[in-house]
Amino acid sequence: MTSAADANSDRSVLPITERYTLIGWVRRNLFSDTLNSLLTLAALAFLFIVASNLLRWAFVTAEWGVIPANFNLIMRGQYPATEAWRLWLVIYLLGAVVGSSWRLLSGKFSGAARLLIAIPFVLMLIPFFSMATRLNLVITAAASAAGFFITGYLPIQRRGRTAAYLLLAYLVVMLILLQGVGAEEGPMPPVAPILWGGLLLSLLLAFFGITLSFPLGVALALGRQSKLPAIRVMSVIYIEFIRGVPLISLLFMGQVMLQLFLPDGFPLVDRVLRALVAITLFSAAYTAENVRGGLQSISRGQYEAANALGLSTYQSTIHIILPQALRAVIPVLVGQFISLFKDTTLVALVGIFDLLGIARTILANPDWLGTQQEVYAIIAVLFWIFSYSMSYASRRLEQRLGVGQR
Repeated sequence: MTSAADANSDRSVLPITERYTLIGWVRRNLFSDTLNSLLTLAALAFLFIVASNLLRWAFVTAEWGVIPANFNLIMRGQYPATEAWRLWLVIYLLGAVVGSSWRLLSGKFSGAARLLIAIPFVLMLIPFFSMATRLNLVITAAASAAGFFITGYLPIQRRGRTAAYLLLAYLVVMLILLQGVGAEEGPMPPVAPILWGGLLLSLLLAFFGITLSFPLGVALALGRQSKLPAIRVMSVIYIEFIRGVPLISLLFMGQVMLQLFLPDGFPLVDRVLRALVAITLFSAAYTAENVRGGLQSISRGQYEAANALGLSTYQSTIHIILPQALRAVIPVLVGQFISLFKDTTLVALVGIFDLLGIARTILANPDWLGTQQEVYAIIAVLFWIFSYSMSYASRRLEQRLGVGQR
């Protein structure tokens, strides 16, 4: 491995016009010797072959007409077209909540905030979006910017707690808008969850699965560390049992057996809700083990310091131990949440039309036979966008909290 001194000496050999230029960087890093030159040429040849074939397929061979023809189905499934305005209203409110929360937690209009507001404008470049969709994206960006700047003028003291309350309020409003209230002929008629589908359902399953499984997983991790034998044993049994079975088995059990644990006469639970219960219980077990790893990383001196200050077990756990433990396992937790988002595709196997289920429905249509590559490519891009967004947010949070630095 080349040391820093060797790199500096190599740089000093180059002409002064090439020491800090692109040509100098290429010579130092890609063509510094015979072996590096051969590896660079082989990598470039491989990339050229892959990129040329991929671009030829994307711009010449692929039949992209399947995407705009089924765009609404991919986005919202069988959600009624006449009620699509409710979905856009949910997105507007999400933009405003994200902008407000960013201002509350960050307090400044950083480069990441600009990137966040720019996302809707980037999505407008997608060629098969209608003008109405582009207009709605502009409104979303405006709502995000308005939420950011308006929040700065509000006299808010406890900003973190306010952001949490704002998020909880948004969840309630979102469910009301999606589910609907009142009579069938009313302004916002009910829409059964079984009609929710596509990207909408995948995001909802992932979002509520993460939101509900996180506090349950933290409670299980604390229960496994408890000094009370009954609580510790019950937590261990639950965690080890759930981790010992695959998610698909829990999904099938939820569809068949959940109703058996409910009282007689209890209304039939919707299939989507049963899938959400299975996903939440599954994710909570893995969250508990990740959090337990963070708890075990806390030194004994932290507990002793809390006792010396006269704090109770509850106070020391909430204010000292748990914040440090969660900070230490942020990368692991986000990795698990990304995996949970991708695992929501398994609900297609139990008859729920999430993003993957909608794709199978489209490909079953005789008009779109032979377009598997195009449909699955778009689905892969959608999953990558949201997975990368969570990863990027995680890295920003780690930088803000100094994870791995102090």
